[in-house]
Amino acid sequence: MAADGDWQKARLVERREETATAVTLVFEPEDWPGHLAGQHADLRLTAADGYTAVRSYSMAAPARDGLVEFTIQRVNDGEVSTYLCDDLPIGAYAEVKGPIGGWFVWRPTDTAPVLLVAGGSGIVPLQAMIRERRAAGSRTPFRLVYSVRTPADVIYADELLRPDPTGLETAILYTRRAPEGALRPPARIGLADLNSHGWPPDFQPACFVCGPNGFVETAAKALIALGHDSHRIKTERFG
Repeated sequence: MAADGDWQKARLVERREETATAVTLVFEPEDWPGHLAGQHADLRLTAADGYTAVRSYSMAAPARDGLVEFTIQRVNDGEVSTYLCDDLPIGAYAEVKGPIGGWFVWRPTDTAPVLLVAGGSGIVPLQAMIRERRAAGSRTPFRLVYSVRTPADVIYADELLRPDPTGLETAILYTRRAPEGALRPPARIGLADLNSHGWPPDFQPACFVCGPNGFVETAAKALIALGHDSHRIKTERFG
């Protein structure tokens, strides 16, 4: 039995293409302890010559049947992401260590309204929260503001673009090309977007912001400018 924090072998059991550049990989670790929505884990690959590479990835879904899901965005010239997205075969093994992090998390026992703000692949830990809420049968008010370049870049499109029976409210913003008929022209996320699609500050929502550095800085500053309590804004960034 693996102790908490130890590396353990994890077999790849499922692969799902999300977009042209993002893939969901489902692993079966030897003895996964479970995790909270929003946490991440380390993945380690070891080559035949002993060379190792480690990267951190957010879990994309609640723990189920001992399985762990990661959605990985292919990075140009990235030695780990390209191998995971393109080459790791079903049945192959990697190593996993986690879960890691206890601050950027949401629990079904939390009852405050939630505002999720995602940029690109920053949707991954926020989608884990959405799925956790759904699995728990929670009716905590959730709103998602998701910024992507084009319609083809929407990760989890099958889930996010259809009506949600649990009351999740989703606004997808496009920065380079919007779908035909969209009322909002392509633009980076701004104050007006979060004012229109977020919760009013007096609702005291829990705000989770995840994405590239510049996106997170812009979104967090906009939320504060709108009057949100900085102590209720949690951020996770990459790049």
